[in-house]
Amino acid sequence: MTDSYYRTLAPGRFESTIHAQGAWNPEEQHMAPISGLLAQCLLDHEPRPGMQLARISFEILGMIPAGKFAVETRTVRPGSTIELLETEMSVEGRPIIQARAWRLAAGDTAAVAAVEDSAMPGPEAAGPFDGMTHWPGGYIESLDFRVVEGHRPGRGQVWLRTPYSMLEDKASPDLVRLVGMADAANGIASRVPPGPGSWMFPNVDLQLHFHRMPAGEWLGLDTGVTFGADGVGLTSSVLHDETGPFGRSEQILTLRKL
Repeated sequence: MTDSYYRTLAPGRFESTIHAQGAWNPEEQHMAPISGLLAQCLLDHEPRPGMQLARISFEILGMIPAGKFAVETRTVRPGSTIELLETEMSVEGRPIIQARAWRLAAGDTAAVAAVEDSAMPGPEAAGPFDGMTHWPGGYIESLDFRVVEGHRPGRGQVWLRTPYSMLEDKASPDLVRLVGMADAANGIASRVPPGPGSWMFPNVDLQLHFHRMPAGEWLGLDTGVTFGADGVGLTSSVLHDETGPFGRSEQILTLRKL
């Protein structure tokens, strides 16, 4: 067994472990850990002091195969205070995930800082959560879940953490660790249980916005799930660390009867 989600094979070349295994198909990766790895690649790309990631937009182009893959990162729009980065995961030359990220200059805005989102109760106030047992796969098994009272189908507050690093023999920055769990939001408050005779509701994207850099090992998801009447859904979450809200996530869903 390994203590990481991925192994580095060479610069820009990686291999997934069993902990990255997806929930919809045992031969695929879960979107959550690969999001964390791509966030690590964005952080590592031509780093500049005083700049921070403010948004990452992931487009999922198809099933994410388990095993070996490549990642290529570049600067799309360089700038002294605003930069646009792009990274792409591919398998045998076929693009699988494309992500773009805005990197902005940090500054002292404490005098006007304010947050409108309410903080959710911390992990110490949450209890054990067995609501993820209907989801298979190595990735879900890798997580520790805690649920806040009042959870129901379509709405809930859940804390997550993982004992595993993103990359073998490399400590994960807090942003990478927490981004690597954000995609799990689509499963923590499902409107309907997945499985035969029910529905599939995979997301085709993941949009993350950060108004500050997070810290710590716990990711709090204050999540609501909407199903439209024409085959499209939306999972929306306020992202928390133990200090409070630090951003938001959105996931567009394709609804399909099994």
